[in-house]
Amino acid sequence: MASGIPHAMERPHFIGIGGAGMSGIAKILAQRGAKVAGSDARESATAESLRALGVTVHIGHATEHLADDASCVVVSSAIRADNPELARATELGIAVVHRSDALAALMRTSRTIAVAGTHGKTTTTSMLAVSLTELGLDPSYAIGGDLAGPGTNARHGDGDIFVAEADESDRSFQKYDPDVAIVLNVELDHHANYASMDEIYASFEAFTAKIPAGGTLVVGEHAGARELAARVSEREDLTVIRVGESADSDVRILAITPNGMTSEVTVALPGHGEITFTVSVPGRHYAHNAAAALAAGARLGIDPADLARALTSYTGVGRRLQLKGEANGVQVIDSYAHHPTEMTADLEAMRGAAGSGRRLLVVFQPHLFSRTQELGTEMGQALALADASVVLDIYPAREDPIPGVTSALITDAATAAGATVTPVHDKAAVADVIAGMAGPGDLVLTMGAGDVTDLGPEILARLAE
Repeated sequence: MASGIPHAMERPHFIGIGGAGMSGIAKILAQRGAKVAGSDARESATAESLRALGVTVHIGHATEHLADDASCVVVSSAIRADNPELARATELGIAVVHRSDALAALMRTSRTIAVAGTHGKTTTTSMLAVSLTELGLDPSYAIGGDLAGPGTNARHGDGDIFVAEADESDRSFQKYDPDVAIVLNVELDHHANYASMDEIYASFEAFTAKIPAGGTLVVGEHAGARELAARVSEREDLTVIRVGESADSDVRILAITPNGMTSEVTVALPGHGEITFTVSVPGRHYAHNAAAALAAGARLGIDPADLARALTSYTGVGRRLQLKGEANGVQVIDSYAHHPTEMTADLEAMRGAAGSGRRLLVVFQPHLFSRTQELGTEMGQALALADASVVLDIYPAREDPIPGVTSALITDAATAAGATVTPVHDKAAVADVIAGMAGPGDLVLTMGAGDVTDLGPEILARLAE
């Protein structure tokens, strides 16, 4: 694949360059030879990894960080209009490019797979990136999390395939025109941007409308994904492949056999018979993700048996049931789950991995006031799957507080559902609280999309004491 850089992105400046989506695009551009710069609110391992690629990373946002000769300024939907670097770009007449437009431009010369859905995007994109690399196809990829093996979320490859995570949260995935699109599930989320399921479906329909004639839509077994398939069924130039355990699935999952922190999966593909392979993370939902990856790869002409063997090399992605360590017989695992469906799936997976006689303890940090306002009750009900939970205050991310919306919405619902739950308002106290609860053999799950992930090492250190 030609490693050309779109002219407007020869000297890009990224505002918020440390974000998962932004840093991936910056890395690919740097690897293609662009002179990349940017800024972020704080130092991080991501900032260091960017600097290792020759990227200039400023800490803090200030007008002087933006070079006068920048060819464009790349922003995400999280960047506010009053950001000083954005204001300076407007003053200088420098083009402002949304990250989705930047990613679309990078994918344009490749055969592309875009992975969408309310849940499971990062894992499925990662499975494809790892397995295609294992097969020597040298794909480019942009993912919302760091792969356990390469330790990065993005890479420019010399092959002709580009695999990208397609984010529905701000409708930015409507900018892509993939040869193969995966939609794992469709649920109401991102309440600041979507008011109803009708709006969600309309957004996903706009995404699938960009698949060119002769392209493929792979849908999961989730009711929302199947509804989307029905809504686009009249399009004769689009191949729709249904993946799942139900009898009407085109790619049918015949068996999922748990084995501790892994699963053995058997899938039947038309024309290829039955294929059995290992998925290195526990849980039925991850087996479904792997089957969708298998179906998508097959549509690009990759032999499913080869791809299934390569999928075995997938060892996980950061924050998706990632083992952080073990101390005094207690394992600490990190989960990015922040929507009730994701929480339930990961808790059920860990309950199965724990087996009998081991307790599952959860440290949950709600993410966003708007999500807690709409789904706090369901979050609390999900926590009833744990033996005991600690619930932190809401991580605001890009949002301002909403009057009356606190993590008490979750703890009250959890208690009503029969859960044992402890509210902890001081994040620094969590390690001591968990150390007082956990015993040998227990599993501790840090869960949420905010900075709860930072607690894993602290809990392990406290347990070791």
